[in-house]
Amino acid sequence: MGTATNLSPAARPASRLTAPLARAVIALLALALTVALEWNPSARPSFFGNELLRDAFVRLHATDAPDPRVLVVDIDEASLKRLGPWPWPHERIADLVEILLTRYQARGVALDILLPEASDALGDARLAALAGHGPLVLAQAFDYDFEHKRPEPVRAGVLSGAVPALPPGVPATGYIASHPGLAQARHAGNIGFIPDPDGVLRRVPLVTSYEGRQYPALALALLQCCSGQSLPALPADPLQRIDFKRDWTAYTLASAADILDQAIVPASASGRLVIVGSSSLGLSDRVATPFAASRPGLGVQAAMLSTLLDRQQGKTPAPWPGRVLACLCALGAVLLATFAFPRLSAAASVGLLGAVSVLWLLVAFAAAPHDPLFSTTAPLATNLFLLAVAVPYQWQLTQRKSRRLLDTLRQYVAPGVVAELLRSDMEDPLAPRQLDVTTLIADMEGYTSQVETLSMEDAAELTRAFLDCLTGPVIALGGTLDKYTGDGLVAFWGAPLPMEQHADLALDAALQIVHRVRQLSRQRERAGLPRLRVRIGIESGPAMAGDFGTSFRSIYTAVGDSVNTASRLEQAARDFPHDVIIGAGAVERARRHRFLLLGERQLRGKGRSTTLYTLDQGAAGAAPLPQPAAAEARA
Repeated sequence: MGTATNLSPAARPASRLTAPLARAVIALLALALTVALEWNPSARPSFFGNELLRDAFVRLHATDAPDPRVLVVDIDEASLKRLGPWPWPHERIADLVEILLTRYQARGVALDILLPEASDALGDARLAALAGHGPLVLAQAFDYDFEHKRPEPVRAGVLSGAVPALPPGVPATGYIASHPGLAQARHAGNIGFIPDPDGVLRRVPLVTSYEGRQYPALALALLQCCSGQSLPALPADPLQRIDFKRDWTAYTLASAADILDQAIVPASASGRLVIVGSSSLGLSDRVATPFAASRPGLGVQAAMLSTLLDRQQGKTPAPWPGRVLACLCALGAVLLATFAFPRLSAAASVGLLGAVSVLWLLVAFAAAPHDPLFSTTAPLATNLFLLAVAVPYQWQLTQRKSRRLLDTLRQYVAPGVVAELLRSDMEDPLAPRQLDVTTLIADMEGYTSQVETLSMEDAAELTRAFLDCLTGPVIALGGTLDKYTGDGLVAFWGAPLPMEQHADLALDAALQIVHRVRQLSRQRERAGLPRLRVRIGIESGPAMAGDFGTSFRSIYTAVGDSVNTASRLEQAARDFPHDVIIGAGAVERARRHRFLLLGERQLRGKGRSTTLYTLDQGAAGAAPLPQPAAAEARA
């Protein structure tokens, strides 16, 4: 006696142990990916498009409002056309600086222009005086040839503007400074830069170390030159991320020619810090920024000056623990994946990861201005890992479970029914539901007396042969094998797929069973063994059919009053010479069979009498003995 199950008892505990352990390993690896990226500075800037995503955030956060503290004086194409090509005489540059400091009352002027060679003597003298006694910052560019691509270090001009109080900065390998006539300048700022590996300029060396001295960047030198307040606290990392709040065109721009002609309103420049440079394509001062692949370097200096001014004036956003937020988001994604994926389809799991990723992008977008150090894409790397590993793993488990369920179902029903279930659009074909079914219950009469005189091998052989007589017609005629009951079986038609002729198919199967048992009985009688008889009860009616198993054992069965009645009819067959006893429900639904009325009987467990029938196989017009192929075709 046994019941088909969807998983062997030996395999079930191992499955329960292995799947949670595998999910835990996947979860830990996914979380470790975010933690490693967030706390490993060398991997953070470039991995998984972190900077590209930050660039997108920069563009979304950007404002068109000009910075009233900064004026950008541009030696643009119009100025070069009106006043002559570059290089200009130094006297003209001195005029420009003096007009800015006197006529326009600028707080200070920084030249984003290198002057490595002497020019006209008067102009050089005036610039030297302005740099030695006025709020003028000259430019010098340090070289950072860490890979030693140049055969000899670059050294041109005379360095100036070292600040002993500055912390150690980025080490430089060479420089281009102002010519010796300007060596006495009090303030000089570095305009050299180190682009990221993708060529985009996002950080500048705020402090540069060269031969034991520390040199400030141009914007920092301008603040030191002009600020009576304390300078902003410098970050531990000398490579300062620029807070690109506005693109180059958002700053207040003035043409150098207009300044020299004093054509703008003086009040518009009063009290501002001024950066003088060039956006002209001919001067080649172009860099890639988060805004575009080609922007004037002058705009980078203006953005760096705004960043330092914000820090000096306490206008920087309150700091956020970006790395902690990233790890918490990754942890949330991992927990969701661990507990939700086993309960979701693969498509729903992918959708869940997409929703978590969108949520993180919103958090990262809000946190980016508050924390320049965290990796915006580390949690996305965790989600991608879950998508690449956790979702396929869970899908594999689901497929394995589905294959086990199909293998189990194939033990109950014909292969054609399984194929039809796979083609159907039912979400869960094994889910319990109310169906109209016909139940057939068959049993061997006198089984105990038959086997008590047989050896164990002969008894087992008899049981197998008898059950084969019962099972073959059930499967061949599209029935569902519910279970074996030792020397008999329970089967039904009409589930898991509804059938219009389920009563006739069950009656066809009963006729075949009787015929095959009689053949087996004649073989045994010729061998001197007792005859065999099968008792069959058949009834039709509503029943709840489906998988009523537990997490330990699965069984597809049907339960209902018609099923119980079929069992009582099989028991009643012992009191009749007929092998098949049929209830009124099956008679009502049958279309191809004729019946004999046997009368009424009070069946055990029934409150009123039940009308009994049997098949009329001798009457004119009675259905012939059905063949499996023909019956299956009719089904």
